[in-house]
Amino acid sequence: MKVLVGLFTTESNANVPGKNEITSYDLGFGEDCIRKLRVASVFEEEGIEMIPAVYASAGASGVVTRSTFDYIESLFLDTVRKHLHELDGIYLHLHGASEVEEIGSGDHHILLSIRKLVGPYLPIAVACDPHGNLCQEYVENCTILRSYRESPHTDADETKRKVAKMLCDLLKKRQHIHALYRKLPLILGGEQSVSTDEPVRSINQYMDELEQDPRILSCSWHVGYIRHDTDVAGCGIVVVPAKEKDTTYAEEIADQLAAYVWDRRHEFHYTGLTAKPEEALRMALEFEGKPVFITDSGDNVTSGATGWNTFILRQVLALDHLEKKFLFSNICDPETWKQLSELEIGSEAHIRLGVNADEWSKAVELDVTVRSKGYLRGYLMHDHDAHYGDAVVVSVKGLPIDISVASTRQTMCEKHQFDQIGLDWDNYDVIVVKQGYIFPELKEKGKLCIMSLTMGATPQDTASIPFKRIMRPMFPVDQI
Repeated sequence: MKVLVGLFTTESNANVPGKNEITSYDLGFGEDCIRKLRVASVFEEEGIEMIPAVYASAGASGVVTRSTFDYIESLFLDTVRKHLHELDGIYLHLHGASEVEEIGSGDHHILLSIRKLVGPYLPIAVACDPHGNLCQEYVENCTILRSYRESPHTDADETKRKVAKMLCDLLKKRQHIHALYRKLPLILGGEQSVSTDEPVRSINQYMDELEQDPRILSCSWHVGYIRHDTDVAGCGIVVVPAKEKDTTYAEEIADQLAAYVWDRRHEFHYTGLTAKPEEALRMALEFEGKPVFITDSGDNVTSGATGWNTFILRQVLALDHLEKKFLFSNICDPETWKQLSELEIGSEAHIRLGVNADEWSKAVELDVTVRSKGYLRGYLMHDHDAHYGDAVVVSVKGLPIDISVASTRQTMCEKHQFDQIGLDWDNYDVIVVKQGYIFPELKEKGKLCIMSLTMGATPQDTASIPFKRIMRPMFPVDQI
């Protein structure tokens, strides 16, 4: 048996300048595509041959240009056409929140285009991010659709392998099934749906229990994505029946799961400690332990922000007296990074840090000393040894402040990332990172973690975002 495999993931934030060109993507072809997908062992153990289409990942970033998307989609479709006569199934890893010029959801477009080529019966299994947006047509074009449970996505690789195994099992004993969908009039940001906290923890536990039923193949709850305005935004429920005869029962389970989530709509909240920027900084300064992590939530690069914001840095520079040692990791400023990258360790320089794109990224003049250099590494399910950009760490003269100046936006959420650029996080009292919810290693390390409700490309007040295209009424934009 043979299965076509491929990946297209983009989490498109329409609030950032610039768009995704083909150079924005980590591309893999042939054996490299198979390696990057990280599910090869599942298919190999089942004796199923993989036919790679393309691996195309831009992570969280901007809207995708039409020409870029057309090229990526053509790689999928050309591979399907070439091998249609020998395909037994298709395995796709799609995000669900790609936004493409003139088209809307690129994920939806790819899936619909493939389904038109292969017809209604060829099994298509999709592993996806819970922060993707869904619709009835998209879900029903999937034979199997299953999202990660955990946010942050610590179970991403496990989920991908699970979906691959579901497809393998289905190919051995074919059933005419498809995923079932329920849309909820509920819109949430990722920072309000962290899986270690309620009500998400209970929702995940409930879905795990439902999946123990032999009549249910899988259950998913999709938080959705709020960083571009789209008619498919909002939370969704997906249930996949084990067999065709279980479809009616699975419809009932979908209704039950939808009601279970909806009844908890008032329980969703920011996880951990959150505060307005002034209060967040005051709390960090007054706290006696170390380190304190402050997340710059309005510039959350894991949700597509630029990493340009200097707002918290300017907060700290404005203080009359500073005793605690601060680290900012990272502030993205490609031009200033280039200036610093040409200097030797120990060199002194005068820099202008900040791209001046808006009030949040205003530049500051600093005298600095270059203290270390390194490259930016991946985290969680991303390749830890891949090169995601570069950074130069500088110390501000006369102040207990170090700054990692980066060539590109990349969150710093795991110790190996700090080590790679020459930083020992034990040396700092307060570390400012570009995230929303705190990631596991930082949460474990931090004696205090605060989400600063800064402004920028990723504001946290969902109800205040001026959506035009979403279904209405929608909670909490509307009080239902």
